[in-house]
Amino acid sequence: MPTLSRTARIAVRTGLHALPTALGIVIISFLLLQFAPGDAVDVLAGEAGSATAEGMAEMRARYGLDQPVLTQLWAYLSNLVHGNLGWSPRYNMPVTQLIWDRVPESLVLTGAALVLALIVGIGLGAVMAAREGRLTDRLLSVLSLVFYSVPAFWIGLMLIVLFSIKLGWLPSGGAGTIGSSATGVAALLDKLRYMVLPTISLSLFYIAIYARLARVSMIEAKGQDFVRTARAKGLSERRILFRHVLRNALLPVTTVAGMHVGGMLGGSVVIETIYGWPGLGRLAYEAVMGRDFTVLLGILLFSSLLVIVANALVDVLHSILDPRVGGSDAA
Repeated sequence: MPTLSRTARIAVRTGLHALPTALGIVIISFLLLQFAPGDAVDVLAGEAGSATAEGMAEMRARYGLDQPVLTQLWAYLSNLVHGNLGWSPRYNMPVTQLIWDRVPESLVLTGAALVLALIVGIGLGAVMAAREGRLTDRLLSVLSLVFYSVPAFWIGLMLIVLFSIKLGWLPSGGAGTIGSSATGVAALLDKLRYMVLPTISLSLFYIAIYARLARVSMIEAKGQDFVRTARAKGLSERRILFRHVLRNALLPVTTVAGMHVGGMLGGSVVIETIYGWPGLGRLAYEAVMGRDFTVLLGILLFSSLLVIVANALVDVLHSILDPRVGGSDAA
C-alpha cells in the first residue's frame, strides 16, 4: 500500500507538471518554426512544377497559412484542446492518424535500444567496477570511450557495409520483408532481423554512458558503510556486488536513462533515415524537408509527453529501489 500511495503521488505530480510543460513546448516551437523560410505550399508547388500564384494563394487560405502568426497559434491551440493536431498539407491526412501510424515502429526501436543500452551498459559497468584498476577495466573503459566518441551515423553506415554488404547477414534497411506473408514466429523473426542494425547503432552511444556511470556509482557505493557492514557479516563479494552495490548504483543510471528518452527520439531521426525505418524520426525529417510544420509540431508534442511519462516511471522505479525517495515526497 505505501508503494501504491507513492505511485499515486508521483502520477498526480506528473499530471500537474505535464500540462504547462507541454503547452510551453508547443507555443515556443510554433513561434520558432515561423522563422523557417517557406512553407508546405512552396514545397508542394516546387514539386508540382506548374503551380500558379492564384493556386498557391488558394492552398494557403485552405490551410490557414495566410493568417497572422498569432491567429494561426490561437487556431492551433483551439484545435489542440479538442484533441485535433491539425491537417497535413503534404500527406493530405490528419496529423493524429499520421503520427499514430508511425508511433509503434518508433517505440519498438527506441525501446529495444534503451533496454539493450541499459543491460549491456550496466553489465559492463559492473565488470569494470569489479575489476577496478585491472586490464579488463582499462580495456572496457577505452572501448566505452570509443562508443561515446564515434558519431551514430558513421557507426550505422559502417555496420551496413560490414554486415549487409560484405557479409550479407542482415538487411541494410526497412522494417520488414516487402510482400512477406509470414505470420506468428516467422514474422517476428523477420522483424528482428531488420531491427538488429538500427538498434545497435542507436544504443552504442548510450551503452558507453551507462557503463561509465555504473562503474563510477558502483565504485563509490563499495566504500559506503553498509557495504563494510555486509562484509563484516561474512557475505560473499558476489552477493554484496549484486544485492547491495548494484542496487544503489541503479539510481543514477535510471535517472539519466529517463532523461535520455528524448535524446533517443532525436537520435532516431538520423538512424531511421539511414536504415529507412518508418518511425517518427524519419517522419520528422520528411516534415522538415517538406516544411510541413503541423506534422513537426505534433511530433514535438508527442515526444515531450513521452519524455514526461518516462521520467514519471523513473520516479516510480526510484521509490521502489530506495523507499527514502517516496518518504521525502511525503514530507
